[in-house]
Amino acid sequence: MEGKVNKDTVKGTFDDAAGRAKRQVGEWTGDTQTQVEGAAQQIKGKAEKAWGNVKDAAHDANDRVNSANDRDKNERERVERDRLAAERKHHESTGN
Repeated sequence: MEGKVNKDTVKGTFDDAAGRAKRQVGEWTGDTQTQVEGAAQQIKGKAEKAWGNVKDAAHDANDRVNSANDRDKNERERVERDRLAAERKHHESTGN
C-alpha cells in the first residue's frame, strides 16, 4: 500500500491529537467535562488508527499473496514454454 494514505489512520491521528489538546485545555481550566470529552476523543482516535493499521496490514498481506501467485504463474508458464521448446526440438531432430 505504498504511497496511499489510509483515511482511518489519518482521521485517527487527527482525533487523537485533537482529543489530547481538548483534554489538556480541560486540565488547565479545571473543566472536568472537557477533560472527559478530550479523553474520549483520544480513545476514538486511537481506535481509528488501530483499525487503519489493521486494514493496511490486510491490504499488504493481500498484495504479497497476489505477488507470489503472479510469480508462480509466470514460473509455470516459463516451464511450459521450455517443455514445449524441448519437445519441438526433439521432434525436429527425430524427423517426426
